[in-house]
Amino acid sequence: MNYLNMNEEDVLPVVMELNILLADYHIYYQKLRSNHWNVNGKNFFDLHDKFEELYNHAQLKIDAIAERVLTLRYNPMSKMKDYLKAATIHEDRPIKSDHDMVEETLNDHKILLNQMSQVIVKAEQISDEGTIDLIGAYIRELEKSSWMLSAWLTRKVDQPKHRELQS
Repeated sequence: MNYLNMNEEDVLPVVMELNILLADYHIYYQKLRSNHWNVNGKNFFDLHDKFEELYNHAQLKIDAIAERVLTLRYNPMSKMKDYLKAATIHEDRPIKSDHDMVEETLNDHKILLNQMSQVIVKAEQISDEGTIDLIGAYIRELEKSSWMLSAWLTRKVDQPKHRELQS
């Protein structure tokens, strides 16, 4: 039964992009776990908790992305060696400064946001509203997390001048 009202062949490019996003999220998730375990210094408590929050959110997204692939009537990628091959996010050294951890996490966010855009492009081509809705919400959440991490990196002297919009 085709409950999606979409051609199976038309859905394949969306599934392929979702599988890349799934691979990226797996690598991102593990990097966040590593950061959570290995962060040290005066920012330990803040970042230890933040990395845990981020990897818990990533874990939920991993499951939802895989379930979206299943909803589209394909099987999601599920082997670590396949994730490592397909991902556009790459592993890095586990021991680094707290500042470097946050910078690398922000870089991974850029990669994830780019891949999410690729998913949206393919989903729009076939009017796959379910995928567009799912990924659109992820984009909004990741942009907000990126803003917060970026604010953490900003030194007081680097802050932009406050500008009010005039009506």
